[in-house]
Amino acid sequence: MFPLPEPVRRLAAWCAVLLLVAGVGWVGVRLCGELRTAVTPVLLALLGTALLGPLYRWLVRAGVQASLAAGLTCAAVVAVVGGAVYIVVTALVDSGAQILAALRDAAKGVARHFGAAGTGLDDLTAKVPELLRRFGGTAASNVVSGVGVVAESIAMAVLALLLVFFFLRDSHRALAALRALAPGDSADTLEAIARRAFAAVEGFMRGTTLIALIDALCITVGLLILGVPGALGLGALVFVGAYIPYLGAFLSGAVAVLVALADRGLVIALWTLGVVLAVQVLEGHVLQPVIQSRTVRMHPAVVLVALTAGASVAGILGMLLAVPVTAAAFGAGAELRNRSQAPPDGHPGQHG
Repeated sequence: MFPLPEPVRRLAAWCAVLLLVAGVGWVGVRLCGELRTAVTPVLLALLGTALLGPLYRWLVRAGVQASLAAGLTCAAVVAVVGGAVYIVVTALVDSGAQILAALRDAAKGVARHFGAAGTGLDDLTAKVPELLRRFGGTAASNVVSGVGVVAESIAMAVLALLLVFFFLRDSHRALAALRALAPGDSADTLEAIARRAFAAVEGFMRGTTLIALIDALCITVGLLILGVPGALGLGALVFVGAYIPYLGAFLSGAVAVLVALADRGLVIALWTLGVVLAVQVLEGHVLQPVIQSRTVRMHPAVVLVALTAGASVAGILGMLLAVPVTAAAFGAGAELRNRSQAPPDGHPGQHG
């Protein structure tokens, strides 16, 4: 029996490693899917902790006791998030009628220009109330399940808020437990990896929130100047969509352009498209490099693949969590790479 050549053995070893990693990853994803009611609040709490960490640390440095500082931080986030949700929902509700009216006018315009085919579209818009009444019984039969989903969402939100409190207050204990569980002399390495991964998520959350706010303000001002109906609601949609990189900006911008086309015509729609594209250029060439220059910067292809994977696993929630989780993985990988390239004396970048 002849032994396999060395290249073939190396290839077989790498294939075995890849299969093992893929298998462990698949089992982990399936477990997270089965335990999503418990896993989702933990992930959301980690994102909230990353975003609120600076405020908590500022309160502690100001002399506030740790538990009180964590409680004040959670109270602040409830107030801010509650207020933001109220503003966004109010803006969308107030502008919803304008947006629907604009789309209805567009349908009538299509009916005038395209004859029978457009008339069918106009008839469809006129029959929407009847269709809604016809399907009302089906919707009513789903009320119980809908209430269950709402109750589950509220429970997960409350659990995530409580976890944010404990994560903020007891972060030092988590590091101590991680060091205690570390095998051998790997405690320093595991702590460094955890810190680097969390720093990547923290920077991503802060940077994304600031970029989302600037994008929403710029687009809202542009839509108000152009007289596009529902400018506040569309701006709120831009702010929310900014947490889904690339795809969220594309969808919210497309909605703004369609509303402008339906209500104000082709010229204003082109100006709206110009505003959206200008804001995206500003984000891609100025805001992203300046605001997130100290965080893990990922290639757009990596982000799109992460979004696709997150959507296939957990839908919209998976899309929201995919990029922060990928940023944490990139941060951990960068720390491992730096440590593997460090000289034997343990000081990376210094050569004797």
